[in-house]
Amino acid sequence: MNNAPVIAVIGLGYVGLPLATALSAHYPVIGYDNNPTRIAQLLEGIDITAEVTHEQLIAAQHNNQLLFSSDASSIATATVFIVTVPTPLTSDNLPDLSYLIAASELIACCLKPGGLVVYESTVYPGCTNEVCVPVLEKHSALIFNQDFFVGYSPERINPGDATRSLTSIVKVVAGSTPAATQMVASIYRSIIEAGVYEVSSIKVAEAAKAIENAQRDVNISFMNELALLFDKLDIDTQEVLAAARTKWNFLPYSPGLVGGHCISVDPHYLAFKAKAVGYEPHVILSGRAVNEKMGVFVAEKIIAALAKKHQGNIAQKTVLIAGFAFKENCPDTRNTKVIDIYTTLTAAGLQVSVYDPVVDADFVKKSFIVQLIIDNDLASNYDAIILAVPHQQILSTLNFVSYKNAGSFIYDVKGVLPKEVIDGRL
Repeated sequence: MNNAPVIAVIGLGYVGLPLATALSAHYPVIGYDNNPTRIAQLLEGIDITAEVTHEQLIAAQHNNQLLFSSDASSIATATVFIVTVPTPLTSDNLPDLSYLIAASELIACCLKPGGLVVYESTVYPGCTNEVCVPVLEKHSALIFNQDFFVGYSPERINPGDATRSLTSIVKVVAGSTPAATQMVASIYRSIIEAGVYEVSSIKVAEAAKAIENAQRDVNISFMNELALLFDKLDIDTQEVLAAARTKWNFLPYSPGLVGGHCISVDPHYLAFKAKAVGYEPHVILSGRAVNEKMGVFVAEKIIAALAKKHQGNIAQKTVLIAGFAFKENCPDTRNTKVIDIYTTLTAAGLQVSVYDPVVDADFVKKSFIVQLIIDNDLASNYDAIILAVPHQQILSTLNFVSYKNAGSFIYDVKGVLPKEVIDGRL
């Protein structure tokens, strides 16, 4: 590989776009995505993920260092390829590697001697060598670790978090040879202000990423289980946690809805590999069942509260769900658990409106069959309001005190509103 590589970033979502933009300040970068609509938006300086600003996109393209394309031939000049495609689950909660395999096939057709392929997509330990490398060899007719090399540097993007940008998060890096590790480290070191952390093998880097999210999943599930228990004991969970946090070594996790493309997915990848090598995991997936049912639990609390208030007559009572994304200040709706609240409430005969000014309303309507309301459609009162996702835009738009005074039952999923305003919380 020469001293000034041309880098192709494959997949321009929440991970790939910020990466391509940052790298373009140091290298010629080709940002490839197979979605022509996404490319058209980026060429206009529009990022619907809200991770990169209009000004950043225009500036990066203006200096001719960053090219966006949905044409597969556009990456032919690249010498380094970085893969940032989704790795979701199948309907059976098994790893869906179809995007990863397709990206590897695409790259293989352009791969030249001396080329480097770096994977950022979250996978199970061993996946890069066991799945991706054979695809690269087969479709390129090149020999691994002789004609081309691979690396792995797990993405650590936290969508919607303006305080923890790409450059401020330490990057774990590994390569298929010591020299490849140094190539990978050199590229990331040029943009990561927090520095890089080299590990001894790709498998170690893959495992590190998988356990980051599995750990969060298990810890949040414990908080959720406490919320379920304390609800039966008529104890305020948030008050209990506030008291427990006065001890220095109590971990500051909170109950909540667990969705998104990482925390609710990655434990299944790790468990899949565990079972493949003959180990039956006991902790990795222990929290999945608890976390999966929290949306239904919230909905059932609303149903019970309205039934008590209206002597069991809840038909046509109105409910506003505020927020539909999987987390606050982020337009990402992947694996959102708010849909479970919505479907449970509507199945009970309630009239449910959903308000989220941050997400793509057309996408939500197409993917979830949910029609979002806009600011002008907000009613002056609802029988119940659920603050499901506390986007800053929602907090500044909705007057919860006014709704409370008008008689609304207010439920705060994440416990961000003042206690005197709410009637219930996790």
